[in-house]
Amino acid sequence: MHDGALCNPPDFYEFNNVPQLGDYRQAPPETLQAVQSTIAKQLSIDECTVTPQTKFADLGADSLDTVEIMMALEEKFGVSIGDGGAENVATVQDAADLIEKVKSQSAAS
Repeated sequence: MHDGALCNPPDFYEFNNVPQLGDYRQAPPETLQAVQSTIAKQLSIDECTVTPQTKFADLGADSLDTVEIMMALEEKFGVSIGDGGAENVATVQDAADLIEKVKSQSAAS
């Protein structure tokens, strides 16, 4: 494993103003970090290899792995993504953004 210092993202990953376009919200750094950590744990890989742009397939995740990752994220964030909610998730950033969207929809209801 690592001490965490090696995986600190560069400054350009810091979002002071999170862009909002309709229903879309880019995940804040805390959510993205938690998603990266969860994915690394689920796949038993080094967290440094999990970047926002990384595709699940590039991490060696098959469809069952992806389902297990989404279930772990639901549990971690206390949300329910639903059956079709994850079908357009291809990258780590997509997963973090989806979590953020589901969290905001849950808070609004």
